This record gives sequence, C-alpha cells and structure tokens, in this order.
Amino acid sequence: MVKTKICRREFDCTGCRFDRVLRNLAEENRKRSASGQAVPGRRGRIVYWPDKLRGLPAHRRPCLHHLKRRIEFRACTNDYLCSNCEFDQYFQDQYAVHAVLKPVAMKDVKGVKIPQGVYLHRGHAWVGMASGGQVRIGLDAFAARLLGPLDRIELPLMGKPLERGRVGIRMNRGDLRTGLVAPVSGVVTAFNPIVNDNPKALPADPYGDGWLLMVQPNHLREDLRSLQMGAEATAFIESEIDQLFQAIETQLGPLAADGGTLSDDILGSLPPNCWKKVARQFLRTDRA
Repeated sequence: MVKTKICRREFDCTGCRFDRVLRNLAEENRKRSASGQAVPGRRGRIVYWPDKLRGLPAHRRPCLHHLKRRIEFRACTNDYLCSNCEFDQYFQDQYAVHAVLKPVAMKDVKGVKIPQGVYLHRGHAWVGMASGGQVRIGLDAFAARLLGPLDRIELPLMGKPLERGRVGIRMNRGDLRTGLVAPVSGVVTAFNPIVNDNPKALPADPYGDGWLLMVQPNHLREDLRSLQMGAEATAFIESEIDQLFQAIETQLGPLAADGGTLSDDILGSLPPNCWKKVARQFLRTDRA
C-alpha cells in the first residue's frame, strides 16, 4: 500500500510493473514476518492491500469496485475474496456488457469516422482494448455505411470460440446475407444486447453503443500484427473508399455522393447480385 498514485491503466493491474513490484515486496515481507525477521524502514510497511484493509472496522472496509471508482461506497462483506463474491460476479457481468468504448479522438476520412487508438481489420471489423485482457469487437463506420440498416445480426453466444480469419458474425438484410470475419481468435465473453435486439441502432454509433462482442483472445499479440492503426488505418480506408467508387459506378453511374464523401446506405441502391459481390469484396468473406 502506498500514498496517492494516479493509475493510468484503467485499474487493470494485469501487466502493471508497479503492481508486480509491490506484490513481490509484500510477499517477501510476509515470509520474513512469518519467520520472525523484521524488515526495517518504509519497505517493511508494504503489505498486500487486502491485509491492510482488513485492519479497518468491518463496516468501513470498501468494496474493490468502490476503490476503482465504479460505484458509491459499499462495504466488502466477503473478506476481499472476490472470486467467491456474488456481487462481484454480477457486477463484472454487467460492467462487461454495458461499459462503452470512448475513443480519445475521431479522424474523418472522406466522411468516414476512424477512432484513434482502435485497430482495424481488413474485413472492416474493429478491435479495442478492454479490461482484464479482453477486447471489444465491432463493425467499422465504412462497413456500417456500406451495408445500411440491418434487419438481423446473429451474434455468437457467450463461451463460443472465434477463429481469426473465419466468419464469426452473420448479418442479414431482407433475403440478403453476409458475414463479418473475426479479427482475433478467442472466446466470446459478452455480446451487445442493444444491437442484438435492435440491429438498426448500429450505424448511429458503431464504435460506442454499436459494439458487437467482448472476447478473451488466445493469441492477441500475434493477432494484432495483422491489424492496422493510425496512419496505416487511414490510408486503408482511403483506398477502400476509392475502390468502392470504382466497383459500383458501373452499376449506378456516378455514385450518389456529396463532395467526394460516401452517401448513406450504398448497397440499398444496388440490385441483389451486385450487393452480394460488393459485400464479399469489402468484408473479405470470400477469403474466409
């Protein structure tokens, strides 16, 4: 336990070097104390945070979620054994489902929004880091504008595996059907009930309330090498927009656009056979 230190990892202690050093020191102090050896100075006062908080009266022991500033004060009633706490399990489930990605900034590329700090897959799924080593997955703004309002999105249930490069989500519009290729491999830990119940809500906020899945990845570092971010993602979207104009001008003539930006619901103006071809080309489902 230390005096005030600002956390810059959204209270995700996994991989935090500072947390790891303190845990090692606390364990060393515990062993020395058990063997009757005293550790002098400030170093000797470092103990595990649950041991420190257990020294408070029971009604003043704060719940871990209060310490993380997620809830108002609530006393811990389970001796800081969170893995066996019903409230913790309930809260984690709700927090995972309703926590919303809030990008630091958005970049506008010919009318298509790209959030900074988010990875893009060439099949137009996006990947954002979440708590506990999980990732959040969604459909990017380019694809949302391309497909237009969807009638149904078939999301995999919790516990289902995803395989990078294989279609993991199905999207339907009338009799037309396409898929979204999984950008990472892993296990689904949550799906977005808002989009599941009302797919037409996705285009309004694809990087926020329109997210699709939470996933615990298997090989995240390896998967991220195939994704794009920053200037690379910007160049990719610019190229996709140019290719889209070329791909469908033969069907519609000059594309309905405003100053070189994409109009909404591009595929809604196309005949079914062209819809399928363009969807396969840009969502890369023909390679899945």
